[in-house]
Amino acid sequence: MTGHKFIQRGAYKGKGIAVFTSGGDSQGMNAAVRAVVRTGIYLGCKVYFIREGYQGMVDGGDNIIEADWSSVSSIIHMGGTVIGSARCMDFKERWGRLKAAENLVKRGITNIVAIGGDGTLTGADTFRSEYTDLLNELESTGRITKEEKEKYKFLNVCGLVGSIDNDFCGTDMTIGTASALRRIIEALDAISSTAYSHQRTFIMEVMGRHCGYLAIVSGLSSEADFIFIPEHPPPLHWPEILCDKLIEEREMGKRLNIIILAEGAVDVEGKPITAEQIKKVVVDNLHQDTRITILGHVQRGGNSVAFDRVLGSRMGAEAVMALMEAEEGSTPCLISLEGNQAIRLPLMECVKQTKAVAEAMKQKDWTKAIELRGRSFSRNLETYKLLTRLKPTLDENVKPVTVAVMHVGAPACGMNAAVRSFVRNIAWHAGTVLGIQNGIEGLIEGNYKKLSWRDVTGWVSVGGCFLGTKRTLPENRLPEIAAKIKELNIQGILIIGGFEAFHTCLQFFEGRPQHPELMIPIVVIPSTISNNVPGTELSIGCDTALNEITEICDRIRLSAQGTKRRVFIVEVMGGHCGYLATLAGLAGGADATYIHEESFNVHDLQQDCYQLAVKMAEGVQRGLVLRNEKASANYSTDFIHRLYSEEGKGIFSTRMNVLGHMQQGSTPTPFDRTFATKMAAKASDFLLKHIKTPSTCASNKANFEPQTACLLGMLKRQYKFTPIIELKTQANFELRIPKEQWWLSLRPLLRILAKHESAYEEEGIYMTVEDRKL
Repeated sequence: MTGHKFIQRGAYKGKGIAVFTSGGDSQGMNAAVRAVVRTGIYLGCKVYFIREGYQGMVDGGDNIIEADWSSVSSIIHMGGTVIGSARCMDFKERWGRLKAAENLVKRGITNIVAIGGDGTLTGADTFRSEYTDLLNELESTGRITKEEKEKYKFLNVCGLVGSIDNDFCGTDMTIGTASALRRIIEALDAISSTAYSHQRTFIMEVMGRHCGYLAIVSGLSSEADFIFIPEHPPPLHWPEILCDKLIEEREMGKRLNIIILAEGAVDVEGKPITAEQIKKVVVDNLHQDTRITILGHVQRGGNSVAFDRVLGSRMGAEAVMALMEAEEGSTPCLISLEGNQAIRLPLMECVKQTKAVAEAMKQKDWTKAIELRGRSFSRNLETYKLLTRLKPTLDENVKPVTVAVMHVGAPACGMNAAVRSFVRNIAWHAGTVLGIQNGIEGLIEGNYKKLSWRDVTGWVSVGGCFLGTKRTLPENRLPEIAAKIKELNIQGILIIGGFEAFHTCLQFFEGRPQHPELMIPIVVIPSTISNNVPGTELSIGCDTALNEITEICDRIRLSAQGTKRRVFIVEVMGGHCGYLATLAGLAGGADATYIHEESFNVHDLQQDCYQLAVKMAEGVQRGLVLRNEKASANYSTDFIHRLYSEEGKGIFSTRMNVLGHMQQGSTPTPFDRTFATKMAAKASDFLLKHIKTPSTCASNKANFEPQTACLLGMLKRQYKFTPIIELKTQANFELRIPKEQWWLSLRPLLRILAKHESAYEEEGIYMTVEDRKL
């Protein structure tokens, strides 16, 4: 079954659906609960909360209550779960499941959305499989009538994975992982600032009893020197390896060493490795000032980040759709994230594979454990290992290469992480990297610096761009650029930036016939908060900007706490691209968003204003309206503010905020750090491959192909190099946006969750676990 099916309001009137959270809590669960409730109501269902997980299902009574629209107002930003979660032994017993089934039947609930880990989801599947037998027993004992049994005889189940550990197979990211990573990185960044003052070694223990995902990604995001994870244990002589590594780092001038330990870390014999053990090794052998930090439940705390809010919202809505389309005896499904796409997988296949990881580790088959974790996990691990090697093995037969890296466009968080990764990957192959200062102008002026492995230490966590950047395009200065490339003997170029970087590469490619010096491999990595580059669904920096907008909107709303009803009109960046406004609208629970790609008029503005007044009459206290900076030439932010002020007079007051360059600031999120790191590693491989391949080098111009000038993007399930000339027809150069943008399909969901009339555009695609491996 394919996605993009439009579903109208009230299409499933009268169906009963319940949502519950069970097991450990995670940030983003509330976004999922909110989406289930509001999507269900939109479709005409009766939607219920089951409080305290399975325990509430067994106990019934006030634990199972019908939800209305305002029941889930102002919860999208909260960590944890507002409907509660609890471990339940009663549900493991048949009598407990009998009570649970009776409680569901009495309320006409035939569909449940289970949000939790593998235990929660396995329990839901077991419950569903024996549901018919449970109802037969309930009828035979007179606890339900024959009519009730016939009417509600089937139970459909859909699962969402809520777990900060990202330990469930079948999905790239589980709800809560991104928020937990943010907490870890905030702690690591804070520790780094104090440790640099005193030349210390810090050992940080993070969660992950059975999974090292948090440790790997936080290691990638913080330039940690060593990580210990359950799936990839070190050999028995790990103390010697660790000490050698730390000595090398200090000899290279590093004042701080960071060691990250997953709480379930073991050695190759399966014996636990503890923080105290590691500290003893470092202190006894190296006499370094060593401290231990155990983050514990801090990782579960705080508001959810934008990614988890959007993920929870998309998954919650898709779960409801999957249940509504399920037939009698349908296989329970899991809503999963594959790349940037929501898909549906058979629930128990994913549970089975998750348990297979645990079994592989139990059998000490570490290779199989990593393989079962999936491509994303293994890619992160390989990238981490690559970037922490210190002494490259030099091959005398390999001729050293010289490549350049530069930025073109506006600054974005993650640019420095990309440069660091690129420099270290090239250095490993004994290459030379010229860091061009201030883009095209710096290249023409010969303003560059040779970057070594040591030069880029500490860059991964810093926002902005150390190399400097400008929006200047090559235009008619190609002769000067070609001359400088020849003078510096540049054999390949990496351009990191936004739409201007893409346009620069295109001009380089189109200038090749007149300037043979441009017949060198060139690759673009998209990095812009606007996410407006063709050939990729995501750009480095947009996750950080989205987080900043979401956090600022949270604070703006909080500033009005205790006042009368108030609506905030907020202008966000993005040029003509409405990505930030749309995704921030989803993450912030906006009541309306205005973007250039979706035309609107004064009638639409009045309708949205009226809709807000209706919601406030029902008890909503705060309103949030987002406007993309170039949504309309005439309906300015000030105009919308004045209109809402006038139309809402006597009902709510209105305030206006223009966020400006705050959106480009802050430190990069873990996603932007790791995304940039992996993209740059692939870009370096691309350049080295084409420089060393005779048929695609400048000395053999006749064979020079378009695929030597590419943009590296993230498209659905994979990283993809697309020839820049192919992307020319996909770009709107006047507005500086792609002609097709995937996120526009989220607009109906945004409107539905804000209680507007809209047709929901379903995105879930049914797949099998085997399909994911292809």
